[in-house]
Formats: sequence, C-alpha cells, structure tokens
Amino acid sequence: MRILIAGAGATGGYFGARLVQAGRDVTFLVRQRRADQLARGLRLVSPGSEETIPVRALTAEQLDGDGPYDLVLLALKAGALESVLGQIGPAIGPETLILPFLNGMRHLELLNERFGEERVLGGSVRVVTLVEGDGAIRQVLPLAEIVLGAQPGGPAERAAAVGRELSVPGYDLQVTEQVLAAMWHKWGFIVAAGVGSILMRANFGEIASLPEGVEFIAAVLSETEAVLAAYGYPISDSSHQASLGMLAQPGLPFIPSLYRDFTGGGEHEGEHLLGDFTARAGKAGVETPMTDLALLQVRVHDFAREAGQR
Repeated sequence: MRILIAGAGATGGYFGARLVQAGRDVTFLVRQRRADQLARGLRLVSPGSEETIPVRALTAEQLDGDGPYDLVLLALKAGALESVLGQIGPAIGPETLILPFLNGMRHLELLNERFGEERVLGGSVRVVTLVEGDGAIRQVLPLAEIVLGAQPGGPAERAAAVGRELSVPGYDLQVTEQVLAAMWHKWGFIVAAGVGSILMRANFGEIASLPEGVEFIAAVLSETEAVLAAYGYPISDSSHQASLGMLAQPGLPFIPSLYRDFTGGGEHEGEHLLGDFTARAGKAGVETPMTDLALLQVRVHDFAREAGQR
C-alpha cells in the first residue's frame, strides 16, 4: 500500500517514522524547508532512545507524476488544510482513501464534500510529541494511539485493511465502527484542555496543585462533555474519571498544543477547535460559559496582534 503523509510535524512525523521503521511504503508531502531537514533523516527522540530514520519526502512541485497513492494521511493543522487539498490532486486516484488526523469535526465535512463519504475515513490520534528547533520529533510521553474507521455506511472492509497496514510497533491502533464518537470524545477533551490552560495561564500540573484547581478542571470537562451528550456521543463516568485523572496530576507539566501555539504567537487552531465547538453548542442549546470566555480571550489576543499591539 502506497501511503502519502501530508505533514511531517509532531503528529505526522511520529507516526510516519514508525511506519517507515516497519517497512511500509511511506512518502511525506512537506514544504521545502522541511524537505531539506528530512534529507538528513527524520530524528526521533523517544523516552530512552534516539534514532535517525531515512525517509522519502517530496514538495508539492515534486508530487506531480508520483501518484496515485492508495492512502493519503492528513496530519496537519486546520489552517493548512485548504492549501494542502490544492496540492494533493496528483496523489489521488479513483481508489485512494483519505484519512485525516485533524482535531475537531469541521474538516470531516469539508473532506466529505470534496471526495465523498465513501472515500474519507474517520480518524483520531493521541500522541504527546513536539518538533524541536532542529526538526527532530520528541515524544514527551509514551502515549501513542490511532483510532480509525469508516463513517456510517462507508467502506468498512477497506477501513479494516488500512488498519492492518498501519498496525505497526510504536503505538496502539484500533479500528472501530464508532469512529465518529472517538472523534467527538477527543474534541471535547482537547477543548477542555485548551480552555483550562488559557483561562488559568498555567500548565495542568500547576492548576492541579490546588484543590480548587482540580474542581475547576472537573467543571471544564463537564461543560464540554455536555455538548458531546447533546450530539449523541455521551462520555461514560469511567471515561470522565480517566480524563480528570490525566489532567489533574499535580506536578505534571502538561501544556496542550492549542495553548502552546496561542502563547507562542504563531498560528493556532482556536477558531477551528473552540469557535466551532461553541457554535455547535449554541445550536444544541448547551451553555458553555468557560469555553466562551476562553474563545473571547483568543479573539481579543488575535485582534490586538493583527493591529500591531502585540
């Protein structure tokens, strides 16, 4: 199976490296600067190990004539999706499947409109990684997993075949008929994490160092979970406690990528994650005061930055 991974950042770089190590036929679609870095190999730093993996990387200009691919993985920020969709045309054949690893749900609707639900799989990943200054991928925590599946009425057998191809050492993988629930559940969790860190201006280890902080984390989780329930994807008590246990660990320096991007002054997914979430909450009649406040902070910050005040 020929696999094209659009993006070789913290997510695409990690999972792509593991696929290459397992002998899968993988090509990265990247910008020129990233292609220059990958020409020296992809450096993967995991707890207890460090390795440089030879990989194949192309720019958009080099992609013409290299397709089609059997599977295109979209592992990028929401803001780059439209641009990448304009680049991957040469990679798409009549049987190509699209598997997005983006957060939220808005992108799935866009891909369904562009390619059709029978060509687009649902996907969700969990991995705590970051890109270092020299382009290396650092795995911060050993957690790494992929959940994928066909959308309702989609090609379940082909999704299972993709699952077998992507099942390699280095992470856990699950193929499920409930992939939309997995995507909604992750969205609710990362919205809660983003809201918590933005409102408190702190990592979760610092927030959880006080009893009131733990109560705050639980309240934010309950707020986002109410939206999930309204859309038919309720969170079980055990899953709620698992999420609370992950975030409410005193001393754990967990900072969600949304907060890291937001405070770093670069592009962030505030509108894609928080804006779309609050809009859907409003349509469902669910109040989300803490999420609304965090979104307002993001918008005020962005307005000031665009006006040259930050």
